[in-house]
Amino acid sequence: MSAPLLSVHDLKVHFDVSRKRLFGGGVPAIVKAVDGVTFDLKPGETLGLVGESGCGKSTLGRAVLRLLPLKGGRAVWLGQDLAKLDTHAMRSLRREMQIIFQDPLASLNPRMTVGQIIAEPLTTFQPNLSADEVKARVKAMMAKVGLLPNQVNRYPHEFSGGQCQRIGIARAIINNPRLIVCDEPVSALDVSIQAQIVNLLMDLQKEMGMSLIFISHNLAIVRHISHRVMVLYLGKVMEIADRDSLYKNPLHPYTQALNSAVPVPDPDIEQSKARIVLKGDLPSPLNPPSGCPFRTRCPRATEICAQEMPELVAAGPDHMVACHHAGPIS
Repeated sequence: MSAPLLSVHDLKVHFDVSRKRLFGGGVPAIVKAVDGVTFDLKPGETLGLVGESGCGKSTLGRAVLRLLPLKGGRAVWLGQDLAKLDTHAMRSLRREMQIIFQDPLASLNPRMTVGQIIAEPLTTFQPNLSADEVKARVKAMMAKVGLLPNQVNRYPHEFSGGQCQRIGIARAIINNPRLIVCDEPVSALDVSIQAQIVNLLMDLQKEMGMSLIFISHNLAIVRHISHRVMVLYLGKVMEIADRDSLYKNPLHPYTQALNSAVPVPDPDIEQSKARIVLKGDLPSPLNPPSGCPFRTRCPRATEICAQEMPELVAAGPDHMVACHHAGPIS
């Protein structure tokens, strides 16, 4: 068994959103966006992060790259605690860890050509490369992600959303990183283009051996690309398991509700399958429920759920769940 590339233990990211009053004082308020998340990521593995908006998926992805300050816990990269590294040491590791953003066009500098955008990581981390070497690598990378090398001098606004995301992917992988955080990289794209981008990421992963943290609301896409899947709710892990176990035998009521919403291509099966409809909305992260955060919407909630937050415990090989009443759908 290979050692983890990234080990995250009890990671916490809190935001102070206190409102100050005109004549002093204020109302203290803390948002616990990520509250005690633990997981390992192996080399070449894809971990899918799923959950409703506001559950802390993107915050977690940015926190492991140290783009956000940690309130507590550790993110360990190949034995190095990222929180303990100074700016210079962290800058050196940036070459190994990159991110692909949700909005393809907004993540690209409109004043830079495609060639300049893709070349920027090379000039930053490999300043010894000659101009000809940089140009050759940029054109080779453009071809690899499905762009025409003769488009190198065009600007982002001249491309479609799918093409802009290919530019973003090329920029992220041109230095051969070992980890890519994909922050909802296909949510802004048409369905047909989504499949192309996901397949491109899978092909690049197979070729380059990089690990992915793939964040998405689309459980069908997460199932297609991921090796393991982690379900978040109000900053806490509800369930984490290998892909097949999580989709075929989900044990947490929240995972079961999310899974029931995944469309099935067969219209007869889709029409006849049972759906689990959750009541109410996601609670405010400023005032989360006591005990289990999911209890206010959970059909299995009992008194103990309001009193104690369930621990994340093993429920099978490579399958962990945090629920007092975990089990298959009855």
